[in-house]
Amino acid sequence: QVQLVESGGGLVQAGGSLRLSCAASGRTFSSYARGWFRQAPGKEREFVATIIWSGGYTYYADSMKGRFTISRDNAKNTVYLQMNSLKPEDTAVYYCAANTRRSLGPVTNIRAYDIWGQGTQVTVSS
Repeated sequence: QVQLVESGGGLVQAGGSLRLSCAASGRTFSSYARGWFRQAPGKEREFVATIIWSGGYTYYADSMKGRFTISRDNAKNTVYLQMNSLKPEDTAVYYCAANTRRSLGPVTNIRAYDIWGQGTQVTVSS
């Protein structure tokens, strides 16, 4: 069984930074893409960023461009999300997800991801 385990969430003041990590454990699996999503209270889960595992291509939601950076460590099978200039509206539970088959759909679409982590809380105070 594959597990994705997020870490690095916490409480930070507006303007601060956090780095989230998502490590894969369990049986060996390959990802076409690994992404981050977030869900704020009372809102739908939304796309944040994703990285194509083999080529390293990255995609971001418009509101995160320039502030968030997604990266990966192939050897550790881990994906990171560096979040800078955080705003109170970034407060949410952040989820890591894996797309194991390209045929599942566009990598910016939540439905394209078939393995999910449990999430990590990020709270940005004003």
